[in-house]
Amino acid sequence: MTTISQQPIPAPLDGAPATTPGVLDFGPARGLVCRECGAEFELGAAYSCAECFGPLEVKYDFGAVSRERIEAGPLSLWRYSDLLPVPSNAANKLNLAPGCTKLIKADNLARELGMRSLWIKDDSGNPTHSFKDRVVAVAQAAARELGLGTLSCASTGNLAHAVAAAAARGGMKSVVIVPQDLEDGKIVSAAAYGGVLLAIEGNYDAVNRLCSELIGEELTADWGFVNVNLRPYYAEGSKTVGYEIAEQLGWRLPQQVVVPVASGALLVKVDKAWRELVATGLVESTDYRVFGAQATGCSPVAQAFEAGHDVVRPVKPDTIAKSLAIGNPADGPYALDVVRRTGGSFGSVSDEEIVEGIHLLARTEGVFAETAGGVVIATLQQQLASGTIDPDQETVILNTGDGLKTLDAIIGQVGPTATIPPDVAAVREALA
Repeated sequence: MTTISQQPIPAPLDGAPATTPGVLDFGPARGLVCRECGAEFELGAAYSCAECFGPLEVKYDFGAVSRERIEAGPLSLWRYSDLLPVPSNAANKLNLAPGCTKLIKADNLARELGMRSLWIKDDSGNPTHSFKDRVVAVAQAAARELGLGTLSCASTGNLAHAVAAAAARGGMKSVVIVPQDLEDGKIVSAAAYGGVLLAIEGNYDAVNRLCSELIGEELTADWGFVNVNLRPYYAEGSKTVGYEIAEQLGWRLPQQVVVPVASGALLVKVDKAWRELVATGLVESTDYRVFGAQATGCSPVAQAFEAGHDVVRPVKPDTIAKSLAIGNPADGPYALDVVRRTGGSFGSVSDEEIVEGIHLLARTEGVFAETAGGVVIATLQQQLASGTIDPDQETVILNTGDGLKTLDAIIGQVGPTATIPPDVAAVREALA
């Protein structure tokens, strides 16, 4: 095995999780493997293959995993530690303990859309109100195991918030790097935790390039960029969304799922989670279809799908759905593979449709979603109208963040029904 980490890292022990002092403990993880050429490497702060420059992901040797052991675990994503690249004691370290968010039976929305069975996996209930708390928790565990003391990231907003909060809770430093034109709420919330926040003159792709260039600098020797050099571990945190959906449905898989797509990693990892649950015997193998949702103003994966291409051509983002505004998505080709393999599809929707989707979800189910959630609702409507999504099949849609984070998208469109004096007659007149 070739070591390609930032610093010399010992190889894991074979057979059992490493527990010997000085040996890395990543639970069931046994190494890193290239998703393109299959080359294998030792566990470490590495994200690209030394042979072909392909992306790396975690290789596992799962031991005995049972529903009973998971159900007896903590009410957080750490209940799935036997399936994640984390030490067995990760839950005992200072962290935000995200996960175990609600799966809401959306009967009102289903009735309005003419669907038989619809669920909302609402990740706005995480500590910083987005699914990014999940991926950061796993990346933070990896950073600790690797002896890194500063958490960093390139972010469109939600990740910056999650990293800053997790670092503060865990007694670590943070440096988060974002485009300067993010929503004010996301800038303020990320800065509130006292870490360093750098706003860059450019879009997310420029921010991401900068973070890649910073890796290897003496300045950043102690930094773990959660979505760059820690990306193999970070991305595995998204699997817990899929694990929870299956467990909350009574240890079974839905027939359809609609996932918002930024980098594409969430979609890919939900599918991976369900395949792992089948492989470990935790759920029965049943067919399901995966659907991706993008904003038309940043829809490189949807465009590639529509054109029948395997390569995702980068675009310049221009959409109110800034959390999805990644013009060169790292997992785009893998998201295409998942959608095509499962018989799903991709949708792209306008900013106007996104806002309408936010309103529809709030009006029918009392869930106020950020713009990414509006993308999912609008895509669900679009795919129902085209006949691609079957209204009679059980469907789960993902809301990945809280609408309070993206108020800019609806400010000026909603407000008081009327402004009146404190008078009963005025109330009657307003209600009339």
